[in-house]
Amino acid sequence: MDLDQLRIFARVAELGSFTQAADQLGMAKGRVSQVVQRLEAQVGARLLQRTTRRVRLTPDGEQFLERGQELIADADQLQAMFQPAASGLRGRLRIDLPNSLARDLVIPRLPEFLAAHPLLELGISTTDRRVDLVQEGFDCVLRVGPLVDAELVARPLGMMKMRNVASPAYLRANGTPKTLADLARHRIVHYAPKLGVQGAGWEYQEEGGAIRVHPMRSAIVVNGTDAYQAACLAGLGLIQAPAHGTQRLVDAGLLVDVMPHLTAAPMPVSLLYPHRRQLAPRVKAVLNWLTQVVEPYLVDATLGQTSHP
Repeated sequence: MDLDQLRIFARVAELGSFTQAADQLGMAKGRVSQVVQRLEAQVGARLLQRTTRRVRLTPDGEQFLERGQELIADADQLQAMFQPAASGLRGRLRIDLPNSLARDLVIPRLPEFLAAHPLLELGISTTDRRVDLVQEGFDCVLRVGPLVDAELVARPLGMMKMRNVASPAYLRANGTPKTLADLARHRIVHYAPKLGVQGAGWEYQEEGGAIRVHPMRSAIVVNGTDAYQAACLAGLGLIQAPAHGTQRLVDAGLLVDVMPHLTAAPMPVSLLYPHRRQLAPRVKAVLNWLTQVVEPYLVDATLGQTSHP
């Protein structure tokens, strides 16, 4: 038994699929199956239960996977123990980022990170859907909004301030709203991950902290942040968006702030990763770097302040 066998078995177990594991590892499916069968023969136990639809861990497999993941992480740390001073961190990392944060904050800072770690290879996914971190093989994800992944480890970074904006052309044609009553004469661009979702509304937070939604009409529903912003720029309605992603457009006069006293509640921003124990040094490095890049743009939950507008 060697570490390569352990890594292959762990990937199959985490994904629940020989085919997906083979694709991610760049190996033939038959080769992956042979490695797992050989490993089972060596340890003298069936580790995976194979069915026509899915591969599941046996009780022995669950114990073996837990210990095997610890050994893999220990080996990664041991291998990298003296590398930072000599040749730097190395290996592949897969991370998932919200589209706007990747475009506006993270990717512009990537040259400095890769210059410090030239032997790292990053795979960056930018999507507005919630990826399955384990099933899709990500080392970490940066997530905006409430957390529902109880089995993952979360590093809270802070809260993302929101703002209300519209295009100058829209305001010239429809007037500038000042109160909730004024919204009866306006439209909102409705953002919904599933296009069939109805119920557009203006979200705002009362002084006591209660969150309310005032119903509004919408002429368009979108399921992506780029389309959301583009619809606003095209004059299709008001939007409620993260402050960092609209600042440059407001500075350029392409968007205008409206009703700043009735903004949506700040959204939590967190880094998620699968295992707390024995994180590989390269994963720790990217987690710490992402924290450094993003935190200055977030509201400190304790102080209620942020370094950037």
